[in-house]
Amino acid sequence: MNKYLGIICAALFGFPVYGQSVSKTMKHLPDSGETLHYTTTFGEDAGYSIYTPFFINNGDGTVTDTVTGLMWQKNDGGEMTIQNAQLYCNTLTLGGYTNWRLPNAYEGYSIVNLGHLNPALDTNYFTKNNAEYWWTSDRQVGDTSFIWVTNAGGGVGNHPMTETISAGGVKSFHVRAVRNITTPPVIPSHFTDNGDGTVTDNLTSLTWQKVLVQDTITWEQALNYADTLTLAGHTDWRLPNIKELQSISDLTVTNPAINPIFTLGTGAKFYWSSTTQFNNAPDAWYLNTQYGITTYITKTSNLYALCVRGNTSTTEISEIAATTLASNAFPNPAHGRVTISYTIYDAKSAAMTIRNVIGKKVFEQNIIGFKEGVNQLIWEAHDMAEGVYYYSIEVVKNDLTIQHGSGKIALMNRN
Repeated sequence: MNKYLGIICAALFGFPVYGQSVSKTMKHLPDSGETLHYTTTFGEDAGYSIYTPFFINNGDGTVTDTVTGLMWQKNDGGEMTIQNAQLYCNTLTLGGYTNWRLPNAYEGYSIVNLGHLNPALDTNYFTKNNAEYWWTSDRQVGDTSFIWVTNAGGGVGNHPMTETISAGGVKSFHVRAVRNITTPPVIPSHFTDNGDGTVTDNLTSLTWQKVLVQDTITWEQALNYADTLTLAGHTDWRLPNIKELQSISDLTVTNPAINPIFTLGTGAKFYWSSTTQFNNAPDAWYLNTQYGITTYITKTSNLYALCVRGNTSTTEISEIAATTLASNAFPNPAHGRVTISYTIYDAKSAAMTIRNVIGKKVFEQNIIGFKEGVNQLIWEAHDMAEGVYYYSIEVVKNDLTIQHGSGKIALMNRN
């Protein structure tokens, strides 16, 4: 197959058409990367740890995203026109691979990290440079001179292809190639109407509120509305983070750029996310459904709230105060023995659990003899299969408050 045709027909994160089969290139949707708390109101982005971003530097100019299963170019290819960006990816050989391509908008947004700014990327894995935007393979419906791009400020939107320096503009649009490590599975349809006022996104396994029942409200009110919502027999609804919200935008339609399976009225609307703009407490990110762009606005503005549930592992507990425990694992990636370091004070008890990617418990230990300050636990993982594992530490303090620490460990076989 011609590679350009392959890019068009390729397994995109989701060609968002209800009722048609779609290919799924991302195993999971990563968290936004936001870890700072900006409010005491329950339900903000940093209060949830679902699929924490976790990358592996392969040491050959490539980076593996263990959440999505995609492989990325570590150093982007530099500033160029969209035509040259497509040609660049089509002819790239890197890390011994030739099946590189330009990411679509959903994939490009998956590596954006809202816990960073300029660039909104984890620069421990992706090299920092003067890029303002990164090209994607998606063009604006109805006007193909506009290209969807991610930006160093943390958003995704449609821009004229002529804005880049190489096309006579004044802005720096770069290219970063991506490739599929495995053949993406095909699923029967993007969305399922559950018949109870909810819609399930079969690409992310998230369940969404189908119908708007709340008028426009402020950001704090939206957090509270989501946390107190009871719908379809469930009470674990929440305000989506900005990546989750962007994942249901439909770039094949406009005004609104939302699949018609949702009953949200006519015309474009603005929807709150739970994500605060990095280091700027007054503003929060939202989805503008005229085209599907993400941007931010003051939290006292009045926008709509569309709630979501599923895939959650909260780091907040409403009844018991819970705080984050500092921890890390090394070496990571590892070839057997792993040291997990954690810092505790005034602890009554502590326990460690390690699970594999399907949630099966592979290690559990009540920690005895811990001390004030930094502690270490050794996990002898020589007999464990290669792959990604998740550790979780729970500490009960003497005042009965709870601390949680968690992270990922990549085990690799010695070759």
